[in-house]
Amino acid sequence: MERLLDALGHQQVDVLGASLGGVIAQQLAHQAPHRVRRLVLAATGPGLGGIPGSPRALLALATPRRYHQPGHYQRIAARTDGGAARRDPDSLRLTLAAESAAGPPLRGYLGQIYAISGWTSLPWLRTLRQPTLVLAGDDDPIVPAANGRILARCIPHARLHTVRRGGHLFLLDSPAEMAGLVAAFLSE
Repeated sequence: MERLLDALGHQQVDVLGASLGGVIAQQLAHQAPHRVRRLVLAATGPGLGGIPGSPRALLALATPRRYHQPGHYQRIAARTDGGAARRDPDSLRLTLAAESAAGPPLRGYLGQIYAISGWTSLPWLRTLRQPTLVLAGDDDPIVPAANGRILARCIPHARLHTVRRGGHLFLLDSPAEMAGLVAAFLSE
């Protein structure tokens, strides 16, 4: 990430990370604190030591079938994403997501699972000094809202916003509301 920032000519950035991107954002803020001005962590947790997601949801995600079998993602979305996917499994967003997802190569997919399986930020979260906004959905089967509370409690300058009826993809389900929260935080 630092090499990418260098290539783009950015000395310092605001970082928003969602899900696995939130893990990467935490790691960047830890490894290169001078590069991250503000941090937004959405639908993510501290890794090992956090509260695991629903076994049914995690099992459904453990296979790349959702990328390669038409209709599979729509069949599992309510179980994996919660929130709006649970309330409206036939939504246009789900249809578009399922049809447009190219999916990672199998090696990349397995690499992601391997990388996250042993990662934790708990030992060093208290060292993060960036102002941090933690966003957590209260209906997220993959990353339960308790993980947002853990992050907000452990990061010194963090605040938590719980998204009511928010599933794992609340950023996509409520884009205007989430953009407003994030913009307000970043402009403080």
